[in-house]
Amino acid sequence: MSAAPASAASPDPRPLPFLPPVPAPEPGAVPVFPPLRVRGGKHGLRRTLRKRRRAMAAGLAVTAAALAVSSPQAAERPHPVAAPAPRERGPARPPAVVSAPVRIADAETVRLLRPGDRVDVIASPNSPSAHGDEARVVATDARVTRVPGAQGGSAESGALVVLAVPRETARALAGAGTTSRLAVTLC
Repeated sequence: MSAAPASAASPDPRPLPFLPPVPAPEPGAVPVFPPLRVRGGKHGLRRTLRKRRRAMAAGLAVTAAALAVSSPQAAERPHPVAAPAPRERGPARPPAVVSAPVRIADAETVRLLRPGDRVDVIASPNSPSAHGDEARVVATDARVTRVPGAQGGSAESGALVVLAVPRETARALAGAGTTSRLAVTLC
């Protein structure tokens, strides 16, 4: 009796216990499938390409560094020494401000001034010369710090006013005060 095993001779008509029964589709019809949900759908390709580009760039940088170090010319050349960075200076300091007493020719004009006012100082020559000297501006935007009261002087000798100006302007005011009549205009 040479009988073959039963499993080899005929297939088992029962479905396997771990697979659910699936109905067969009709001939020529396509079964309906639920939609597929894929994570990171839109940007997945971009992200993959970006990672590849970064990996390629890193690989090229490492290769270039290795070639630069291993080349025979690199051994002959001394390594460049970086020059020290230039020291950055802060913003330019404003010029030192000093108090400059100035005698203004018109005493009545000085009476109009108050501490804190801004004035321009104009110098006109005492005596006209053949060269036709004209009035010139000696100081611009000078701040009035004090207006001393009249000390028994005549109105013809003018009046004193104290201005806060840069040192160079104070020198110009002192020089102009000896050779010219000074006047002020309010800014």
